Amino acid sequence: MNFALRIFLTAAFALPCAFAGAEAPPKARMVVLTDIEADPDDTQSLVRLLLYSNLIDIEAIVATTSVHQKDRIAPESIRRVVEAYANIQPNLLKHEADFPTAQSLLDLVTEGLPLYGMKGVGDDKDSRGSSRIIELLDNDDDRPLWISVWGGPNTLAQALFRIRETRSPEQTVRLVKKLRVYTISDQDDSGIWLRNEFPNLQYIVSPGRYERSTWGAINQVIDGIDNTTISNEWFATNIQQSHGPLGAAYPDGAWGVEGETPAYLGLIPNGLNVPERPDWGGWGGRYELSQPTDEEIQVGREVQGGVPIKPETRTIWTNADDTYRPRVFREYGRAERPDDEAHTGNRVTLWRWRDDFQNDFAARMDWCLSSYEDANHPPVPALSHPETFTVDSGEAFRLDAGGTTDPDGDSLSFTWMQYPEAGSSSDIKVDFGIFPENVYQVNRVAPEVSDTETMHFILKVTDKGLPPLTRYKRVIVTVQPSK
Repeated sequence: MNFALRIFLTAAFALPCAFAGAEAPPKARMVVLTDIEADPDDTQSLVRLLLYSNLIDIEAIVATTSVHQKDRIAPESIRRVVEAYANIQPNLLKHEADFPTAQSLLDLVTEGLPLYGMKGVGDDKDSRGSSRIIELLDNDDDRPLWISVWGGPNTLAQALFRIRETRSPEQTVRLVKKLRVYTISDQDDSGIWLRNEFPNLQYIVSPGRYERSTWGAINQVIDGIDNTTISNEWFATNIQQSHGPLGAAYPDGAWGVEGETPAYLGLIPNGLNVPERPDWGGWGGRYELSQPTDEEIQVGREVQGGVPIKPETRTIWTNADDTYRPRVFREYGRAERPDDEAHTGNRVTLWRWRDDFQNDFAARMDWCLSSYEDANHPPVPALSHPETFTVDSGEAFRLDAGGTTDPDGDSLSFTWMQYPEAGSSSDIKVDFGIFPENVYQVNRVAPEVSDTETMHFILKVTDKGLPPLTRYKRVIVTVQPSK
């Protein structure tokens, strides 16, 4: 990480209380923009989202257009899925609190205009969806408002167009600062307009063609790993069949499976995700603040469907690479170890967690019909030390998950891993050597550093229930140079 980026992140994303105590972070506020019916995957992603509606404050679900559906919106398809949710919402409450009523969710369904891209942005282009975004930005709520874009973002573009036309420059800047956008590539020509016209808008995107996207890892078959949890058979068994009306509403894959889901996976509180730090990595992938070059994104070509690829004129949150060695489970001896083969790339940042979030989805689908006693629930990781602490170069330190519990009394597996790319430098690493990573307590020695550096360690706790469920703790260790 270069010095300028480090200074920017310190100023813009400082989180003094993020790891200070055990209190749960506030729920993320989210608006969904969906071109539902352009492809079955929006319906798939909506089914999954409703199973997490107790952990994310969904404040609007807006039917929109996209390059794949230019002159139609389908709010009735959103309502159909929510009505299936109505049948299982009472049973979900047996497992966790705060699942909203179906009626409260139906009240959030609205729509943009049935116009494509920038044709839907201008003086006479307001819609119920764009007005709802403005209303939410005006609310007296200090939390950021996440716009989870599954299709085209022109409803957001219209909202910001209207704000700029009717508010002072200072008010416009203040409202734009409240926004966080995660869009599934550019699915109309309003995306690049938004990034150019509002340079302070925080925007996560993989510009260019779909094959260079990070989100594509959710359904990509990866050579050298077990891809069972994205197989059609897995979905049929764990989601679609014998799981009630919401599971039955989950359609078969067509173009791809759940391509929209990464746009909200990073908002789920699981001990790993920190939404305000895309560069720290999580279920939705990892992203760095940079300005893609024309060559990287192939300016002059088109995104699938026909969206022109134009130059990026400023920094955005975009693709970042991880190097990861998948865990190998063994029949005898040490229960797990890192594989010999390492994988590197931007999609690694997402698929490295894929089995975890797929199993989590399957367990929540079980909650639709099962009693509490007959279903699995995630473990509760704990630490016997602070989540942030400081050591000197060459100093020994301990990472200790003592106090971790499981609500079902399940046996637990522990894995400690360093996440070098999330730290201040991917070159600052601790040598785990021959010592196991799969014990609840590990002892390590800080590397020698010439400048103060940070290292991220991820505690992964997985129970042995069916399906196995995982939660995390992130420990940030600051290493000081020797005095």
